[in-house]
Amino acid sequence: MIKNKALAGITAVAALLLAACSQGSSDTAATADEGTVAEATATFCPPGEKLVGHDQISTFYDASGEAFPGLKVDILHEVRNGDESCIEWYATLTDKAGNVFNIPGVNVIKIRDGKFESVHAYFDPTVLKG
Repeated sequence: MIKNKALAGITAVAALLLAACSQGSSDTAATADEGTVAEATATFCPPGEKLVGHDQISTFYDASGEAFPGLKVDILHEVRNGDESCIEWYATLTDKAGNVFNIPGVNVIKIRDGKFESVHAYFDPTVLKG
């Protein structure tokens, strides 16, 4: 189980996902510097969006962390093939008012030179609208 009580932007999330991908453990906690995300070409695709580069991805996660200060992520299953990985996860987010949102999802991840090249996230974003 991966737990992160204070979401500190893209590096925290990237480190958690990278640790799960590279170590294959469901009990991993990690930290990393901004070098975890391939600066120029990294893409993150949550439902309905395509974010390119550290600035856009970081802005998305910073806004998410502000709206949902509580976060717990359980990695349920992982499939790896070379530099590609697919992770099934279950997230519990808590907003500032204390409302809890449970979201199952899947991330399809591609790593290049030890850094995230792309992450495609599949989940139902309407769950967050209450």
